[in-house]
Amino acid sequence: MNKINVTLDPAQPQQMLTACPAYRPSPLVQHEVDGQQVWIKDETNRMGLGAFKAMGGVYAVAQLLIRETGLTAADLASDRGRAAASGVTFVCASAGNHGMAVAAGARLFGAKCRIHLAKTVPEDFVQRLRAKGSEVIRSGATYEESIAAAIKDAAESGAVHLADGSWPGYTEPPRLVMEGYTVIAQEMRDSFARSGQWPTHVYLQAGVGGLAGAIAYMIRANWEVQPEIIVVEPDAAPCLQHSAGAGEIVTVEGPVSNMGRLDCKTPSMLAYEILSKTADRYSTISDRAALSGVDAAADLGIPSTPSGTAGLTALLHDIKVGTYPEMRPLVILSEGRVEDA
Repeated sequence: MNKINVTLDPAQPQQMLTACPAYRPSPLVQHEVDGQQVWIKDETNRMGLGAFKAMGGVYAVAQLLIRETGLTAADLASDRGRAAASGVTFVCASAGNHGMAVAAGARLFGAKCRIHLAKTVPEDFVQRLRAKGSEVIRSGATYEESIAAAIKDAAESGAVHLADGSWPGYTEPPRLVMEGYTVIAQEMRDSFARSGQWPTHVYLQAGVGGLAGAIAYMIRANWEVQPEIIVVEPDAAPCLQHSAGAGEIVTVEGPVSNMGRLDCKTPSMLAYEILSKTADRYSTISDRAALSGVDAAADLGIPSTPSGTAGLTALLHDIKVGTYPEMRPLVILSEGRVEDA
């Protein structure tokens, strides 16, 4: 595979998202977990959508609408902007949260949206997507099959394909999604810079790797103190770990995981490119172990899911076995419970 140079600019999403009335920095609070002080970045209520994905999907929709319509960012919220956006349809596949973010962005700016979901995605997401005005199509048995359906849909209908994963020949829309996620890292950097206390270890859960790649990129680019970065995946879908070992993108096989939003068998090309240069270690967790992270978050009063607490689960294991005798860890709770969102 030819190497690519990934560039993410936090300034533009920071400017655009902070102008959004729904935007608020998410909480970053230190909690005690199993006797260890842990910084937790809580994305479970992000912009009313219940997941970090809001930061990428809404921003990417806005940027792509600007390119499709020729309007400016200031025009998007106007009647003229909504009229222009009404002729644009976004299509994507999703394991749940990315579709919610794209649907929310499309509705916000007046565009249309069509989401392809595999049969493994909970019905709750179908109802929530339809409530956002999105058309929903069940496509295939797996996430990968729903991606193929979305690609075919966009090619045949002329819709704008907005995936959060990337592959050869398809990089710009997912790059915009990742660029939106950089705001999360900037929020954390600002907080740590004010306090002068920085984490020594950062646990980043990954599906196709968009969140992990964006946060790792920003850590290496502008954090004053450099932590160890640990990428966490389900043991049923360790696509980034295996790709790192092979030195190229590989597709893995495995059963369906209860970490549904992380159950991706092929990594994003952009995320792989970033993480292959920035990650220090890869960790996998089982479906059974993932429930311990959910319980630990619930004990802190933060309802989440096995996907949302995967980084916390990996940290709990490292605390138990003493992987790092001294540490100041950071984890991201990436989504709330579906029924609560």
